[in-house]
Order: sequence, then structure tokens, then C-alpha cells
Amino acid sequence: MISNQILQNTIDGLHGIARVELCVIDADGKMIATTSEELEGCVGAAQIFVKSPADSQEVQGCQFFKVFDEAQLEYILVAEGAGEDVYMIGKMAAFQIQSLLVAYKERFDRDNFIKNLLLDNLLLVDIYSRSKKLHIPIDVARVVLIVESDGNRDSNVLEVMRAGFGSGSRDFITAVDENNVIVVRELQEAEAGKEIERYTASIGEYLEKEGITGTRLAYGTVVKEIKEVSRSYKEAKMALDVGKIFFDERSIIAYNELGIGRLIYQLPIPLCRMFIREIFGGKSPDDFDEETLITINKFFENSLNVSETSRQLFIHRNTLVYRLDKLQKSTGLDLRIFEDAITFKIALMVVKYMKYMESLEY
Repeated sequence: MISNQILQNTIDGLHGIARVELCVIDADGKMIATTSEELEGCVGAAQIFVKSPADSQEVQGCQFFKVFDEAQLEYILVAEGAGEDVYMIGKMAAFQIQSLLVAYKERFDRDNFIKNLLLDNLLLVDIYSRSKKLHIPIDVARVVLIVESDGNRDSNVLEVMRAGFGSGSRDFITAVDENNVIVVRELQEAEAGKEIERYTASIGEYLEKEGITGTRLAYGTVVKEIKEVSRSYKEAKMALDVGKIFFDERSIIAYNELGIGRLIYQLPIPLCRMFIREIFGGKSPDDFDEETLITINKFFENSLNVSETSRQLFIHRNTLVYRLDKLQKSTGLDLRIFEDAITFKIALMVVKYMKYMESLEY
């Protein structure tokens, strides 16, 4: 169904061109758009006209027209004034609204199809048959992006996105919940990777210019058939969640950048607790003082290089060795040994994951 605002804008535009007063009344006799309050007196005549077999009629010095959605009567259009010119203008206005009904219905059908495709609600045979009916190519490269705007629930991010990126393209912009906007982006396969990066960055910049800040974007891998779009969507969802845990400083994250975080995210919490107990006994990495944690993180950033880490921390090499020895005594792990360092790094990530999941429960 066309929104009342769209209908109002349409007849306002026609009134500005033709200087004829117009109003739109729905099939139940409710006026939903008008260019003149004086036309409210036509509601009663419109209800009578609904029962008439005629598609157009002159009543009380006004021209009445029926507007159908296929065989279903949707609106009565009233053009004030008798005569051939007013009849022609009213006929044109009715045709314009009829065309809007067709366009919006097709848009709804395509939007509904994409939503069900993303959520895996379609059988394979339905995917191909409906794609053909809606003239959607089935064998082009696509990727799914998710735009999260949790801090902007009062902003209509979906409409902002459609206004900025939806017109004249073969992409689909939709939503399946109140917080996230989903973009199914068609790609030129030769430069898919670079194209995704440019496009995602442009979304962030555009939303910020529109006053929508603090958004997070995530995208899945490129798929080459329409039946695989739901997989890219699931990957984008995981990238969004995992990115909040392990890449919280980044506003854009790709599924193929998640690394070991993707595996940790799929672990059950009881197994994580068991792992931490086995590694640290009754302690947790969070129990270490700030100096120790800074030392550990900087040591990892510099690929276990003692000289470079001590230089960046502005401490003597022996001081760093002392701190690492102290850490080894308390945990049994020597971070200068690759295997121990990997174990410790994973443990830190597991703890971060556990804390995030626990925060969701409150």
C-alpha cells in the first residue's frame, strides 16, 4: 500500500502543474490526501460512487475516478470542476496513482522475497521461480552487508539508506529487525574485494553526514548464486557479533578477518570456564595488574620480540625479562615460547568472550 504522504505529494505536484484541486478517498470512504479542504464534502458522494458500476463519473460538479489494484478497488480520485480539461487531468492523476500502486507492489514483492531469501524461508525451486518472475538475476556475484545502528533507533536508517543507495541500482536494501539494515550488494566480480571495501566505507561516511553516528558495518563472503545469499548473510551476522568482542575499536569488519575469534565465538561457555581453570587455576587474566597486562599486550603486538617491546615500553630489556619471568612463575607459561604464548593469547580471548556473553544476560 502506498503511504498517505506519497499520495499527498503526488496530488500536490499535479495541482501545482494543472491548477486543479484533487483529493484521494479510500474504498472505505476515508479521505487520505487532498489539496483543498473544501473537497471533504465529496466523501459522501464517493461512497455512493463506490457502488456504481462506472469507472468514472461526474457528480456535483466534480469528476470521480476509480483506481484499482488489479481487480480490487483501492481509491476514489476526485478532481474539482466539470469539463473536458478537468476530466483529462483527473484521468491522468488516476493513471499516475495506478502506476504508483503497481510500482510499490512490485517493490514489496521484491523486498518480501529478499527477506525470505536471507532468512532461509524458501525452497530451492521457489528461489529460482520467484527470481525469474521478479526479474532478479540468479548467477551474479553478491555480498551481504549489515549496518547496525543500535544507538540511533529514533532515526529511520532504512529510509536514509534507500534514499542514498537504493535508487537506480540492482542492490536490495531491507531490514528484518529494528536495529539492523541489510544490503544485498551486486558486484563486478573482477574487483569484488576492493569494491566491497569502497562501498562499505562510503556507507559509513554517508550515514555520518546524515547525522547517524556510531554505526557498525559487517559483511560476509562473496557468493555467486542467489541461493547462497543467505550464507553470506549469516557470515555478516557472525562478523558483526564477533567484531564487537574482539575488534571493538573497528567500525567495519569482514567475515574473513575474524580469525580464531570465529572459533572461540562458537564455544559453549561451560567449556570456556573449564579451559580457563585448567590454564590459570583459580585465577583469571583479569586479575593481573595493569602494568602486567600492558606488557603482555605489547609483547604480542611485537611478535614476541623482547628488544622491540622493551623499546616501545621505555624500559630496560632486563626489566621486561623480569616481568616475563614473574608471569611464568604465577601461570606456568613462558610467553617467550611460542606454544605458551599461543595458549595465553587464546586464554585472553576466551575471557573476553565470556565477559561479553555474560554482559548480554543483564
